Amino acid sequence: MKNYILECCVDSVESAINAANGGASRIELCSNLIIGGTTPDVALVKEIRKYTDIRIHALIRPRFGDFCYTKHEMEIMKSQIRALKEAGVEGVVIGVLDIYGNLDVRKMKELLQEASGLSVTLHRAFDMCRDPYEALEQAISLGINTILTSGQKQSAWEGRELLAELIEKANGRIDIMAGAGVGAAVIEKLIPITKGTSYHMSGKITLDSPMKYRKEGVSMGLPSLSEYEIWQTSELAVKEAVEVLKHAGN
Repeated sequence: MKNYILECCVDSVESAINAANGGASRIELCSNLIIGGTTPDVALVKEIRKYTDIRIHALIRPRFGDFCYTKHEMEIMKSQIRALKEAGVEGVVIGVLDIYGNLDVRKMKELLQEASGLSVTLHRAFDMCRDPYEALEQAISLGINTILTSGQKQSAWEGRELLAELIEKANGRIDIMAGAGVGAAVIEKLIPITKGTSYHMSGKITLDSPMKYRKEGVSMGLPSLSEYEIWQTSELAVKEAVEVLKHAGN
């Protein structure tokens, strides 16, 4: 397949390097992937830039939870876009909904104004919206480059029918990027069904912490999550996905 895009979702320097070494087209840079991702710090961008020149699209999400933002959160997001743009990212990943589950076009325009000159992805707020077909046309009208979506299901495989419809309706006017539960095996199955050429994956593996001493009975976060596990993008998983994309249709 020619002109494919493989985006890796990462939240560490190590994962960014692994994604680049594996052949990813670009990264979606986040913090706190364990809660779905929040806006990364400029310091993380600068540290990654010391080791790789892979394209960085930065997630703009000030908190965990829904995508209906207050005026204060909007101001925070605008400031985050300005700071990350100055730090040299090539794109931002944004999304705002109104209380009725529609794409909040007015607030999206405010963020887009700050993001002028950058590639813009509408993130999976799209998967939480009321009418995906209306949101598709609104995103196109706004000049957004990419929609990241699982087809409004828990995984891209489950959402494959809507993904295929969106790609057909988009007809090249906007890139539809399939994400959620995506890896080499899923990409291989999705390509003939959806005709999609853009995919988003974390490729994460769980590493054991190097800590030898481990305090029992104390948690810094959710008690259900171990303090001694580290999520990291696997270079091998990225390479496997790249191979599938390269040879698709051959």
